[in-house]
Amino acid sequence: MCGRFTNELTWSELHALYKLADQMFPTKSNMQPRFNIAPTQDVDFVHLDKAGNMELNRGRWWLVPFFAKELPKAAMFNARIETIDTSGAFREGFKYRRCLIPADGYFEWTKGENGGKDPWLLQMPGGEPFSFAGIWAHNDNLRVTSCTIITAPAVPEIEHIHTRMPVILEEHAYERWLSGEDQGSDAKALLLGAQIDSHLEFHRVGREVNNSRYEGTDTKKPLLNSL
Repeated sequence: MCGRFTNELTWSELHALYKLADQMFPTKSNMQPRFNIAPTQDVDFVHLDKAGNMELNRGRWWLVPFFAKELPKAAMFNARIETIDTSGAFREGFKYRRCLIPADGYFEWTKGENGGKDPWLLQMPGGEPFSFAGIWAHNDNLRVTSCTIITAPAVPEIEHIHTRMPVILEEHAYERWLSGEDQGSDAKALLLGAQIDSHLEFHRVGREVNNSRYEGTDTKKPLLNSL
């Protein structure tokens, strides 16, 4: 699963990652760094506009399906790849509303020796930016734009931390995923085949991050006994 992540990307890093049009950022000011993003908070995501160009949008990280009459109480911040094409809440987005969610790290938890939860930060080498594969929705009645992160079984290198992981895509697969040219089992194969996995590095961080309201800049700092 993925229940918390970080995004310190600057405007220039977003531009380089997605080849976004300059007119989308007229002032070219840096984005606000975020160190502990939690479900239901607004996040940036990228999808294709009507002309087929990558467009940056913002929405609630907790999917609100287009047909919902109220905000869902069930957990909708992750969508399992195994059932994403059959779940009533996710299948429309899987077919027609795909997105990429920029990040530079995400957190998972293990049980600590004293019964508490120990957070681990997982990143690409050097903290390089990456993209979660996701789907998005817009609900006209509730006037809510939202998104969710697709998850899959964890690769062996990190399954001791958690048995599931978010799907992190290689850059070469961005446009193909967003385009929707692959459907059904072909789309799932695309996600799993282009998934970044063994490149991930991880270390323990302080338990302050367990509080979803904690936004300290030291959330990525490794503990001395993290290895």
